[in-house]
Amino acid sequence: MSYLSRGFCVSFVVLLLTAWPGLVQAEPKLELLWPAGAPGAKGESDNDKPTISISLPPADKATGAAVVVCPGGGYGGLAMSYEGIDVGEWLNTHGVAALVLKYRHKGSGYQHPAPLEDAQRAIRTARARAAELHINPHRIGILGFSAGGHLASSAGTHFDKGKHEASDPIERVSCRPDFLVLCYPVVSFTTPYTHQGSKKNLLGENPDAKLVESMSNELQVTADTPPTFIFHTDADTGVPPENAVLFYMALRKAKVPAELHIYEKGPHGVGLGRKHPEVASWPDLCAAWMRGRGLLDKK
Repeated sequence: MSYLSRGFCVSFVVLLLTAWPGLVQAEPKLELLWPAGAPGAKGESDNDKPTISISLPPADKATGAAVVVCPGGGYGGLAMSYEGIDVGEWLNTHGVAALVLKYRHKGSGYQHPAPLEDAQRAIRTARARAAELHINPHRIGILGFSAGGHLASSAGTHFDKGKHEASDPIERVSCRPDFLVLCYPVVSFTTPYTHQGSKKNLLGENPDAKLVESMSNELQVTADTPPTFIFHTDADTGVPPENAVLFYMALRKAKVPAELHIYEKGPHGVGLGRKHPEVASWPDLCAAWMRGRGLLDKK
């Protein structure tokens, strides 16, 4: 290719992107959740610094909705790819901003309340910076897989309206999510259906009974718990689907809008289901649920 031809191609691309900025989707931006240091930080390594990877949809597709994404990993690790970054990309295709959360966990040296503090901070960050991120502060949800589902359900049952006395403006806004998406979630810590590994990693070997009850989230549902979409599989041998059923029943009792799908087949840890056709419809069902609640209407 000649120099003239290359110059023409470059000029054409620049002109195209300038004329139609909605075609441009920025690369995810990695940010520290706590630039001045996370509460209870034990050091200065990456393990001590929770982050969010922010990916925004193209401007012409943006709906104003945003979702904090919590990968699973039994509170001992994080499946950041197929339960994190891939999910953010999927959300962007529906015009939803994604904040993929790298939260602290036992594998990085932390237990409760660090993961919940990180999830709450991510929600506050999205809401406090809504104008900058071009999102609606009343359309901020949280989505989680497995132990990340426990974290998301924790955020939906343990929240505040903001710490009005805080010097940090982010801490002054509410950390209540506007909706929940729970994917094969860990929920209960007080029943035979408990995922013992997640419980131990989060709460320790011999946690106080009141703490266990507090973090058994089906027991914490109230009328203020956000509307929720849940999916699980009957064949899940990692986290029993009764966790999803218990949370759904609690939502029903509290008269909170909810939708539950339990597939007959499919193992634990399917992510978006791209390698598991038996559950591959769940992202479409979730998007339809969001659309039905007006979350995908253009802002």
